[in-house]
Amino acid sequence: MKIYDVIILGAGASGLMCAGNISKKKSVLIIEGNEKPAKKLKISGGGKCNITNVSVKKENFDGDAELVTTVLKKFSKENLLRFLERNRIPLEVRKERYYFCENSSEDIINALLKSIKHHELLLSTKILQVEKNEDFFEVQTDKSIFYAKNIVVATGGKSFANIGATDVALKIAQGFDIGVKEFTPALVGLTLQKEQFWMKELSGLSCYVHIKVEDRVLKEEMLFAHKGISGPAVLSASLYWKSGDISIDFLPDVKINELINSSKKLLSSTMNLPKRLAKALLKTVDVEDKECKKITTQERERLKQLHDYSFSPAGNFGFSKAEVSRGGVEANELEFTTLESKKVKGVYFIGEVADITGELGGYNFQWAFSSAYVCAKAMK
Repeated sequence: MKIYDVIILGAGASGLMCAGNISKKKSVLIIEGNEKPAKKLKISGGGKCNITNVSVKKENFDGDAELVTTVLKKFSKENLLRFLERNRIPLEVRKERYYFCENSSEDIINALLKSIKHHELLLSTKILQVEKNEDFFEVQTDKSIFYAKNIVVATGGKSFANIGATDVALKIAQGFDIGVKEFTPALVGLTLQKEQFWMKELSGLSCYVHIKVEDRVLKEEMLFAHKGISGPAVLSASLYWKSGDISIDFLPDVKINELINSSKKLLSSTMNLPKRLAKALLKTVDVEDKECKKITTQERERLKQLHDYSFSPAGNFGFSKAEVSRGGVEANELEFTTLESKKVKGVYFIGEVADITGELGGYNFQWAFSSAYVCAKAMK
């Protein structure tokens, strides 16, 4: 009976990065349910993968700030960029902050696969459960049973079920009585209450906004969609919204009342928004679209709502549209310097499996690679 030094469950971004940084002297088996590795990485960012961000701070993540800080100190954005440079993977920076692959996410996948060529990779194998005997772990799959001294759970969250995503990580953790938070959709569009259905009529339009949710302000484009609202600002806002109101500033770069002067221009023409959107917003705050010089004091007061349009979303678009999952193994269950379980020595949880979720913009891949590296270096 062969007993591996390490079995890694999942051959996504975190699983492959972890395997690639474990010593060649150790016997490592990576088990993946899909027929190909890194399927999510392959399709992300339209096939070019937003790999990280120009600015990576603990504030860009929802979860335990100390855990995020500890992990990023050990493997930072700069470390990731050096890894990509060593592997001659050209990058491009979009909007002065998002790092994307210049050619294709296949460049990163090939580099990761090259880094694990001294280890074993088993594809199309469904993970059923993990149990611990006295001296080793037993991994039951639909193909066979495998044994290891250490287990790394890197199976990701529930989003992208069409490419095999499951919540098996939570079942494994719960089997060891390790505390978890159930997965919920994150980085996902938000649905609307009846009072905001006017937004659905603007489907296809987008505009730059500031969205405030709790103590966060997300600054990016918002997209009006058939099901509700989406776009980068909304996706990041969804990470922090649990219930209650959010607030949208539709004119963040100007003050609406400073635009209004004594001209004969229609109010909608001064707002620097798509005309349909401008007219819909004016109707929403009960202000007639008329010449600026005719705007009354009361109407000026109502126009201030365009900087603070508050409402409570009805919900979100669900896992089928979510970029990632929020939740996972609770931070207080993990050793921050290794990602090892405090209760069960030899079991590690990395990537999306841990209860850390980044905003839109490359933060979740950064976390995947950083947590994977930290875990790998703990395998003495």
